[in-house]
Amino acid sequence: MVGKLELISERVGLCIVDVQEKLAATMPEKVLKGTLRNWLNLIETARVMRLAVAVSAQSPKVMGRSLPVVAESVLRLPREEVLLFEKQRFSCVTTPEFLAWAKRVGKDQWIVAGMETHVAVYQTVRDLVAAGHTVHVPRDAVISRTMANWEIGLSLAQQSGGIVTSTEAVIFDLLKEGSSENFAALSRVIK
Repeated sequence: MVGKLELISERVGLCIVDVQEKLAATMPEKVLKGTLRNWLNLIETARVMRLAVAVSAQSPKVMGRSLPVVAESVLRLPREEVLLFEKQRFSCVTTPEFLAWAKRVGKDQWIVAGMETHVAVYQTVRDLVAAGHTVHVPRDAVISRTMANWEIGLSLAQQSGGIVTSTEAVIFDLLKEGSSENFAALSRVIK
């Protein structure tokens, strides 16, 4: 079981699901603020640890673009390790562009964050697990319009085989130690 729980940076990809303007406007403002901070912390961790990052946008003509602060953070990542893609179906895994990219980057562990927890996040987690991947879902980096749907989404993600965790737990698991250069680079994120 330990092997399944431990994140190994060379094997990890980050998937940020549907963090879009119009959808964000429907979220509880205080919860969104904390969740946004955690998305940015995960993206900064991906930069420092050189993780592959996929960012989806669900029907952007309807739901709007990715939140500008998230898009700007992602654009600072090495291009060969980033996929920005649009989708019509809720699960990222049903998008051919994501599937081809995920195969190319060859990651078998995923951190999934974004919105909404009970819809696109859950369906992406379920489909990644079904495809044989280990999936970590930081509970403080996913959001839904209501607390009930957030809780249901986390429960469904866990029932489908996802590992419910936290942003800090993910970051520290990737770092492994407090004396590394990566720890120094991420210390402001951890604080």
